[in-house]
Amino acid sequence: MIDKKKIRESIRLFIEGIGDDPNREGLIETPERVADMCEEIFAGIGQDSHTEIKVLKSEKYDEIVLIKDIPFYSICEHHLLPFSGVAHVAYIPQGDRVTGISKLARVVEIEAKRLQVQERLTTDIAESIMKALRPKGVLAIIEAEHLCMTMRGIKKPGTRVKTSVVRGIFRENSATRAEALALIKGQ
Repeated sequence: MIDKKKIRESIRLFIEGIGDDPNREGLIETPERVADMCEEIFAGIGQDSHTEIKVLKSEKYDEIVLIKDIPFYSICEHHLLPFSGVAHVAYIPQGDRVTGISKLARVVEIEAKRLQVQERLTTDIAESIMKALRPKGVLAIIEAEHLCMTMRGIKKPGTRVKTSVVRGIFRENSATRAEALALIKGQ
């Protein structure tokens, strides 16, 4: 649960710490705005994303289900700066166990709305889908730009990091993995 009082107090201290005046006109309401923002952008903390996936019984379908270019925004736990990009999620159902496609995007959203690193975010998405659906396999790929590389440190805007996690048949069968990657690339 978000403690907005602690956030407001810490933001006032932060403003003082960087040498500015938290009582000046433009900053008076900043601690409250930041506390409200935190409630929104960290809404995934404490949520189990796999519970969002509802298993639907359908006709037997054992081909790739892919959602690509799911936009997301997250906060890097190392510098508390944003990273954002797109996630691609694919799975192959086991028997008649499918889910609504919006539920896969919801998993991405929940996992991104907490302090993260991209590698763990990718793993958490794949593991959540594996746990809820028990599919034949899952493939999760994330492409993101990190502001910690863009606005500070090495200062290389436009640099994108790609991470992937493969489980089940996508790991075991290179042809299945290649088919999913071709679908993601639009080929």
